[in-house]
Amino acid sequence: MKTSKLKIIALSLIGVTSMLVSCSDDSASTPSFEGSYVQQDQMARPAINTVFIASGAPKDAFNEAIPSQMGAAYQGVFQSRLLALNAGYTTNALGQTAAQLTGLLSTDVLNVKTTGTTTFFDGTNVLTGRALADDVIDVELLLIFGGPTGASNPGLTSDNVSSNDKPFLTSFPYLASAW
Repeated sequence: MKTSKLKIIALSLIGVTSMLVSCSDDSASTPSFEGSYVQQDQMARPAINTVFIASGAPKDAFNEAIPSQMGAAYQGVFQSRLLALNAGYTTNALGQTAAQLTGLLSTDVLNVKTTGTTTFFDGTNVLTGRALADDVIDVELLLIFGGPTGASNPGLTSDNVSSNDKPFLTSFPYLASAW
């Protein structure tokens, strides 16, 4: 699953780059920022929209929502969906109630800690950023299905993809080379 996602991201970056490269001889042109621009997607926390906005619901409205308004608009929707997915939910490995977890997840932004560890979750640090090797889907599954100790529902707490198919680079651009 991670390999497919990385391939899609890499192909998307190649496509965007090729669209941005100008083939004309007009090197004096400047970009135009006239017109209206609309936010089309939230993706700070992968799979959040997919899991918590029910099929047939207005996913685009969530994707276009202003982050500061997302919690108030979607926390209740997320909590209902969480409890439909895991009726036995009490607290998660972080000690969060259903309301606390869905309040956190419904504001789909990537928090960034400017000092210290950058990670999605490493057992101690929580949502202080996201490193390429962080297993974001496993963390989300653990918080949704793992219960207070993280050991409940073991068949639902991992996607069983333990790492990327190729090692990440130690210097920029950090992404693993393409196959």
